[in-house]
Amino acid sequence: MRRRITATVTAAFLAAIALTATGCSSAGSSPGGTPSASADALSGSATVFAAASLTKTFTALGTDFEAKHPGTTITFSFAGSSDLVSQITEGAPADVFASADEKNMAKATDAALTAGQPVDFATNVLAIAVPPGNPAHITSFSDLAKPGVKTVICAPQVPCGAATAKVEASTGVTLKPVSQESAVTDVLGKVSSGEADAGIVYVTDVKGAGDAVDSVPFPEASSAVNTYPIVALTGSKNPKLASAFVDYVTGPDGQKVLADAGFGAP
Repeated sequence: MRRRITATVTAAFLAAIALTATGCSSAGSSPGGTPSASADALSGSATVFAAASLTKTFTALGTDFEAKHPGTTITFSFAGSSDLVSQITEGAPADVFASADEKNMAKATDAALTAGQPVDFATNVLAIAVPPGNPAHITSFSDLAKPGVKTVICAPQVPCGAATAKVEASTGVTLKPVSQESAVTDVLGKVSSGEADAGIVYVTDVKGAGDAVDSVPFPEASSAVNTYPIVALTGSKNPKLASAFVDYVTGPDGQKVLADAGFGAP
């Protein structure tokens, strides 16, 4: 009788060991030996090509993303969307593209450079930026066409320039700018430095500039709302990290940062 009890206890003990081993194995890998999600942590670096109007916001998002995912590095290249898509189509190394309009994003998708469908993540509208105190006394969009007013706008191929052209068409006001810039940040720079009496930028640029400029909103801006799409690129050397950053921008954390910066919902 004593032997039977010992054998039964031994069998139960061995079964318990086997069950524990099986549980540990399943926690560390999936059937077929695939590593678990914890072993698949994000790492490495990714380069994001983003519209100039996203400079301040995306820089903050990149810092937040890296803090949430230690071991990752997000690098940015900011410029006008038209310049960025030209660089991408010419082979510039990039993992993610965030455009300030759908037209320039379409150039990337038409060239089969996007990994999946772009996702709209924000909207933006124009505003008139003027030097502090508004020395030229600009109060409306039509004031920008007055003789002697030095106005700076974005070039037509840049999203903010294309939006400006839409407002001109809808209002019948033809501007005669002293310069056309390749990025909205360049327009803002000329206004904040006093080189121009006014410049057409986005409401988010004016908000982000703080006391460097004053804002003159105009109702006609509603006729030219820009939608911002983002997508991971087929040429990415770190597609997992690229997709994760896209998800972060379009997710609740990214959307809150964008809303706080003045961007509209997509």
